[in-house]
Amino acid sequence: MGIVSWVGFGLVAGVVAKLLMPGRDPGGCIITMLLGVAGVFVGGLLYRLLTGREVFFRFDLGSFAVAVVGAVVILAVYRLVAGRRA
Repeated sequence: MGIVSWVGFGLVAGVVAKLLMPGRDPGGCIITMLLGVAGVFVGGLLYRLLTGREVFFRFDLGSFAVAVVGAVVILAVYRLVAGRRA
């Protein structure tokens, strides 16, 4: 995928992750996009660790699910870290 495709895919994955985990989070569109793009990488890493198989990201439902799971994990960790500061 090209960089623009990764950003678009990450944006959508980040938005879905925020919808799955409602709550107050600082950050707008840019933070959501970064969350989703990072979720693609974390989701791929988790998938590889759990299954032992390489994941190749395409625009399909499986890749999207992996990206959303990764984004949810990142959002949960972020909330744990940010919650301890307050």
